[in-house]
Amino acid sequence: MARFGGDEFVLLLTNIQDVQDVSKVARRILYTISDAFMLDGHELSVTTSIGISLYPADGEEPETLIKNADKAMYHAKNLGRNNYQFFADSLEGTTPERVTLRADLRTALEGEELTLYYQPQLAIGTKTIIGLEALIRWQHADMGVVTPAKIIPLAEESGLMEPISEWVLRTACLQHLAWQKAGLASMRMAVNVSTLLFKQQKLVRLIPRVLDDTGMDPSFLEIELTESSLLQIGNSTKAALQYLKETGVRITVDDFGTGYSSLYHLKNYPLDALKIDRSFIKDIPGNEDSEVIVSAIIAMAHSLKLEVVAVGVETEKQLEFLEERGCDMIQGYLFSPPLPAYDIIPLIQEEGVEMTM
Repeated sequence: MARFGGDEFVLLLTNIQDVQDVSKVARRILYTISDAFMLDGHELSVTTSIGISLYPADGEEPETLIKNADKAMYHAKNLGRNNYQFFADSLEGTTPERVTLRADLRTALEGEELTLYYQPQLAIGTKTIIGLEALIRWQHADMGVVTPAKIIPLAEESGLMEPISEWVLRTACLQHLAWQKAGLASMRMAVNVSTLLFKQQKLVRLIPRVLDDTGMDPSFLEIELTESSLLQIGNSTKAALQYLKETGVRITVDDFGTGYSSLYHLKNYPLDALKIDRSFIKDIPGNEDSEVIVSAIIAMAHSLKLEVVAVGVETEKQLEFLEERGCDMIQGYLFSPPLPAYDIIPLIQEEGVEMTM
């Protein structure tokens, strides 16, 4: 690690086996530096913007790698600070291709290339569907199906995060109402929300407006924020979460276990549930460390009166382990992959699974 100049530092990571390892280090740095501290009787906190470049994808010379990491850092600052970003070309190839994708995304939003898929969430005790998670998909003319992992960064870079978030929320609410009218019992509809929009105080206005426009009962809407995003929000955002909870909206922490947070930290937020990240679920049963972590998360979450959803459940043995530990819900390919809306009712009829609340 070296000071590069002013308030900038350069960190060289070696022996990295996977890009996810870099993300974990970046999240740990964000979390550690964001801790408040006292100075002359005043409580202060520091935000951090991190830019990441990868060798050799983003350059083979030190100067090129530093230059590209610097570009990524300024991109992180433009997205609201206190986050990390990889150099764009490391994700999507050449800059012209990424520029084209940004333009295509705007066209997709205006046309009919965006759609939602829905993945069921089952209550372990009753084996009934109690909710669905809405997941955005982009049917690109040349690239085929584009997943949220690529859509969200493009949307943030293009200034499309707000209109796309509104489209997702409105579409999910209207689909929920359509299923109700078709005779299905009401269920929760989970929607992932943007940390950036929360920090900008836009979602606290958008969500009530869409609920009012569509007539959806707020108690059936569940918003999901990643664990790492909770580490970036301030008191004003906490107040926004509290306001939404008071309207009846459920609030869930997604990807729990990847953001170097703690259940004790989460008690400061008005939460209803947490979702255990799939990286822990895939190794159970059999991996002692993962078994201990998952068991502890379930027990401690219940002590805080939080429901627990296990994500990425693919085997009966995983289900048995989770059921024995008292996990509340599962989501994963063991029951169903994400499906287009028109496949949800046939799935229920084929499997004979009752949809209840």
